[in-house]
Amino acid sequence: MTGSPPAPAPARPRLTVLPLIALIFYDVSGGPFGIEDSVRAGGGALLPILGFLLLPILWSLPEALVTAELASAFPTNAGYVAWVSAAFGPAAAFLVGFTKWISGSLDNALYPVLFLDYLHLSLPPPSRSLAVVALTAGLSYLNYRGLHLVGLSALVLTAFSLSPFVALTVLAAPQIRPSRWFAMDAAAIDLRGYFNSMFWNLNYWDKASTLAGEVDEPRKTFPKAVFGAVGLVVGAYLVPLLAGTGALPSETAAEWTDGFFSEVGLRIGGPWLRVWIQAAAAMSNMGLFEAEMSSDSFQLLGMAEMGMIPAIFARRSNHGTPTFGILCSAAGVVVLSFMSFQEILEFLNFLYGLGMLVVFAAFVKLRVKNPDLTRPYRIPVGTLGAAVMCVPPVVLITTVMCLASARTIVVNAAVVVAGVVLYYGVEHAKRHAWVEFMAPVPPPSDSSDGPAMSSDADDVEDVRAGLLADEPSDEEASAMSHSA
Repeated sequence: MTGSPPAPAPARPRLTVLPLIALIFYDVSGGPFGIEDSVRAGGGALLPILGFLLLPILWSLPEALVTAELASAFPTNAGYVAWVSAAFGPAAAFLVGFTKWISGSLDNALYPVLFLDYLHLSLPPPSRSLAVVALTAGLSYLNYRGLHLVGLSALVLTAFSLSPFVALTVLAAPQIRPSRWFAMDAAAIDLRGYFNSMFWNLNYWDKASTLAGEVDEPRKTFPKAVFGAVGLVVGAYLVPLLAGTGALPSETAAEWTDGFFSEVGLRIGGPWLRVWIQAAAAMSNMGLFEAEMSSDSFQLLGMAEMGMIPAIFARRSNHGTPTFGILCSAAGVVVLSFMSFQEILEFLNFLYGLGMLVVFAAFVKLRVKNPDLTRPYRIPVGTLGAAVMCVPPVVLITTVMCLASARTIVVNAAVVVAGVVLYYGVEHAKRHAWVEFMAPVPPPSDSSDGPAMSSDADDVEDVRAGLLADEPSDEEASAMSHSA
């Protein structure tokens, strides 16, 4: 093991507010594509409309607030791994990082397949597999070329992906009957499908925290971007949902499955709107893939900088991107892309839920064990308020997990066991110096300027000092960008 970090990466453009909003939007949503199944599973329009009104408050907002506070306190690519490490130690952090990376790879495996589905390309299995591999390779290469390019492309894709729904809403307005929004067939409700659809469409707010080390003035930029993305995501879901369900007869609820918005466009606007929505959906899946891969690959880079995984994952290309993290994430996508949509959805929701339970616990524990931790953005509630705020999302996660099938529970238990085995395997390799690991630089031990901190506070500062040792301050970074 070595304490010497790799050579400094070349100067690279950093993310600003608007590109970061677009990346968070694609980490979480990407537009209304994929919410159609919530209408079918909800037995009509009422439950999904209520879900997209209430769950952003009960689930998305608490997760976004936690992300804004802790990403500003730990503005590094380790993201939530650093938060859990500071609260519970490296073993728990490694396991959360592993399960969330697997969940992210499962999530990303959906998008090349959905891209082909939205274009209605009927390919035989061998050709379809080749197309998935080719799409994964091409999108991974764009990721390799630089995060600033991914951020700018996400901005363009956001505008294009949402544009047909502006037209859809305008055309649907004269046909809307508000009574259709209250339709619900109790016999047709599929609670497992409904909660999995809602949960998948409103989660992953914390994924963007693994990009915090690539953000310009992260302590100021990150909270603004998170809250901007919350409004964009909720609007992108509710407006098309209200337009589509209000304009079509309630009897069509059973037809609302993945991809049905293109049919809504056909019935409301004609073939031209259908083609526009299909093209927007296909491009949205490209944006979703890019954002997810960025988060997953930079998470591996952050874990390598913490000494949790081999130092090779901390190596950057000439474009400032984590080469080996991208290759590893792309391989995971290809391997997992041959599972069915519903299998992937339920597996990744369960895994993601496990990780988020630990993240919420870490948030509360850091409020208790180190209340004086520098938090440039702090949620304006005390420790008790922070704990109460986490109750609704924890209840939702528990509900989703309780509705999971036995197969999902077995598969996720196997993933957790594999993570534990991998952790001890990596630690064994580290002790025997089989491969090179980075060692975060500890903070100065001189306490002459004040009283010694408690051991709990030391744990938190050890993590922050090691991660932030080579990071310029916001002011320094800003000066560097103005002088460049």
